[in-house]
Amino acid sequence: MSAPATPASPESPEPPAQWHRILTLLADVSLFIGTRSVWSQAASHRLAVAAVISLCYASILVCGVLTLTVRRTRSLARLDLCVLVTAVALALCTWAMNHAGGDEAVLTTQAAHELVAGHTIYGRPWPWLFRTHGIALTPTVYGGYDFTYGYPPLALLLTAPLLWLGHGGAPATAMGTGALVVGAVVLWRMLPVPWRSAATMVCLGFGFLPTYGRQGYPAILALALLVPVVVRWPRIGLGGRLGRAGLARAACLGAACAAQQLPWFVTPFLLAGLYAVRRGELGHRQAALVVLRLLGVAVTVWLLINAYFAVHEPATWLEGIALPLTQGAVLHGQGLVDVSLYFTDGSGRLDWYGHASMLLAAALLAVFVLFVRRLGPAATVLPWCAFFLATRSQDGYYLMMTPLWLAAAVTAPAAEFAGAWQPRPRLLSGAHRRPARIAAVGLLVLPAAAASAVAVTGSPPLAMRVAAVRRASASSVGGLTLRVANTGDSPLAPHFMLTTGQAMTRYWTQVGGPATIPAHTTARIELRAPGGRYPLPRPGARVRLRAFTATPQTLSSQDIRLTGH
Repeated sequence: MSAPATPASPESPEPPAQWHRILTLLADVSLFIGTRSVWSQAASHRLAVAAVISLCYASILVCGVLTLTVRRTRSLARLDLCVLVTAVALALCTWAMNHAGGDEAVLTTQAAHELVAGHTIYGRPWPWLFRTHGIALTPTVYGGYDFTYGYPPLALLLTAPLLWLGHGGAPATAMGTGALVVGAVVLWRMLPVPWRSAATMVCLGFGFLPTYGRQGYPAILALALLVPVVVRWPRIGLGGRLGRAGLARAACLGAACAAQQLPWFVTPFLLAGLYAVRRGELGHRQAALVVLRLLGVAVTVWLLINAYFAVHEPATWLEGIALPLTQGAVLHGQGLVDVSLYFTDGSGRLDWYGHASMLLAAALLAVFVLFVRRLGPAATVLPWCAFFLATRSQDGYYLMMTPLWLAAAVTAPAAEFAGAWQPRPRLLSGAHRRPARIAAVGLLVLPAAAASAVAVTGSPPLAMRVAAVRRASASSVGGLTLRVANTGDSPLAPHFMLTTGQAMTRYWTQVGGPATIPAHTTARIELRAPGGRYPLPRPGARVRLRAFTATPQTLSSQDIRLTGH
């Protein structure tokens, strides 16, 4: 018979929970993603960076072994810190190798240069910035491209002191990467000890958020500022007092809204949820005062950051910070618009995608207020659902805010909302309240569903046929002749492009035919390829001729062949 196990002495340290070990290990493993490609870059001409990355590899391996073998919770907590430091080092090494940035970075850097020179920022096109290879264009339904700065000013203000770093978008990418690192450290520090590696994994692991930081996205700065707002957000104003911590969070909220537009969409949910929690604790009047004080501080900070621009260029500043909502960018993303982009030949009712998105945002806020005890923990996720219906529904809108999902999941659980106030109309509190509540949710989201159906079922207003193909060379096309019939009831001014994949390309120049095609008429249109030549795609590639119009917003698409004409 085996001897009985020796009981642990009262003085022996408590071993870490197995789920804590696994979480630390997952964070450690996530650092492998993308690291080899950066090391390969550095090994050819930046040996110092390659050496640091090799040390990070060693750190990942050692941390992996120790995570599974340490016996004390305190030791595992120290390993969490080691994983974080390794992740920060890798993020900085990757920035050192790839810091040119994209369109967001070059626009922010140029705006910072103009600010330092004392020039106006908003409403000024800088088309030469987009002649660099790899800088993406944003086509609009008006037949052109948006070359202007369209964000609140905090990102460019923080980029201005970094202009010494070099040309291109490097200053803005340094700002974005630095903001992400700071945000990750703050989230790591504010989370309970066993959950800290989750912050490392979500912010710096996997490689996706560091990529946005290296692209200079102002949304990354907004994310970093929202982190201290969201952590334990239901406890803001506890007991009716904001205190220093509450005032600091309010200031961060205002600064986040002055960095990028995405915080504008999550703020109403946080304020509504906070009012409901405080009203359940303190009553209506005290809850309203807490929310008003929080909002007052946030608005004051927002105004202070925007004050210079609001005074010196009020009209263009206002148009600039609203630009993403008004610029008329063409359809793009992974949302419902894919139906009109890829699965059908377009729609004559693209405006309804925007209507559906706004209706869904309002409906989700109303549902959140009605059922805040259930939906409170999802306050940082719900707002992004509306973007799935928008004309610009790219996944970055949700992806860049995912650390906030983690912060809310860990620090704002359902128990925080158990006593929250919920409005209860008589119809929702009777004997048959469950069916009534389901019906109420259905009625609230019905307008958005109806608007989506209107957008999706719209037919393309233009029927297009290629009448002739003009070759520029044996391997390229110089121009097209189209027969375009307007089958709709409104005159349309189309702008044409060819696509072979999911991305939009440059518009073709119209050199013949009417600019506007009257309703129920057919026109002959002559187009010239961008730059005078369009390379023939590989055999078997799907070539789509697309025609966008601005008033009303429509898309008509047609598969074409560029050979055999």
